[in-house]
Amino acid sequence: MTYFAEIDPIRYAGPESTEALAFRWYDKDRVVLGKRMEEHLRFAACYWHTFCWNGFDPFGYDGTFERPWHRIADPMAAARAKAEAAFDFFSKLGVPYYCFHDRDVAPEGATPKDSVDNFQRMVGVLGEHQQRTGLKLLWGTANVFSHRRFMSGAATNPDPEIFALAALQVREAMNATKALGGENYVIWGGREGYETLLNTDVKLELDNLGRFLSMAVEHKHKIGLKGPILIEPKPREPTKHQYDFDVATVYGFLKARGLENDVKVNIEANHATLAGHSFEHEIATAVALGIFGSLDMNRGDMQCGWDTDQFPNNIPDTALALYHVLLGGGFTTGGLNFDAKVRRQSLDAEDLFHGHIGGMDVSARSLLIAEKMIQDGGLARAVSERYAGWEGDLGRDIRGGKLSLDALAQRTLDRNVDTRPVSGRQEALENWLNRFI
Repeated sequence: MTYFAEIDPIRYAGPESTEALAFRWYDKDRVVLGKRMEEHLRFAACYWHTFCWNGFDPFGYDGTFERPWHRIADPMAAARAKAEAAFDFFSKLGVPYYCFHDRDVAPEGATPKDSVDNFQRMVGVLGEHQQRTGLKLLWGTANVFSHRRFMSGAATNPDPEIFALAALQVREAMNATKALGGENYVIWGGREGYETLLNTDVKLELDNLGRFLSMAVEHKHKIGLKGPILIEPKPREPTKHQYDFDVATVYGFLKARGLENDVKVNIEANHATLAGHSFEHEIATAVALGIFGSLDMNRGDMQCGWDTDQFPNNIPDTALALYHVLLGGGFTTGGLNFDAKVRRQSLDAEDLFHGHIGGMDVSARSLLIAEKMIQDGGLARAVSERYAGWEGDLGRDIRGGKLSLDALAQRTLDRNVDTRPVSGRQEALENWLNRFI
């Protein structure tokens, strides 16, 4: 496969460089807060948008890209060619990780057994490419949302036979992730939700979703997959309402089923904004609840109401997101996966590099800004000062459960002081933040 033959490995050229196919900010060996930049960011490129999508959209059924592997008639030959091109791209880009769905790397067969055989053969191919290039798998997952059988969901499907077909795919994808040394396993419930309540038994669907997730956790322990299972929240699209709406919803679901210690979240920027949140809100919430796992780095178009999966280009937003990642202790098994795609008018091989280089540079520059914010400590001090009362005698007694409602109310009457509020200083803190951008 020579699709990327004209492109040299991407190098760090520095902030003053005007070289298009080079990094200006991503210097993987630069030390940031005691760790190499590569170790902080743990970049991954995705298989699906980059190598599977052919450039179609709902109004343009014919793809625009015409990549060589899209034109190979034999499905398994196309899968092998796609894998060769993918690892050539990953290596030249210089990411340490990649991510995939099962159907990204191997075609659906005529029967479930054929599909499993195809996938297992391609897992061997991926293993050979990993060994040859040194690339690692950040996470694997199963595509249990694209095929028409999953039009009414996978784990939430009204037919238990389709539930069972989803279980087969997830088992094989988890086994493959373990075999390839994957550091996490993601469950994205693309159609785990409903279009209308007229034909939906919500309680049964939620119970079955919980049962399916419990089965996946049991299998994780059975095969010795060391990393966590990650759920990726999303509020809607393709379904009208999805049960994994946002981080808080996922946490409530996990807590109700005793799964909060085995399952964490993979947060996507575009999904966060579709849920009416900011990216940093979802990250901060996950950190606060103890379920932060990994990130899908992308952005949406604020003029569109759907998941556009564009490469990140907003430095202030990304800096705030990474600030909260660093405050939470950084990544352990997770990383920054570019769940992003070039526009369907970006036809050339080098466009794939431009998109990823831009996203990696935005993330690297944002990491350096987050480092300065932490070293300065102004925001942390402001927050600490705002909540200082909770470290005093009254605050500790309330938090420690030493005061009943009646006792606390009587204390207030006895004290008879109308405590005046203090400024939240939002504008001053926004000005402080902008000094670092």
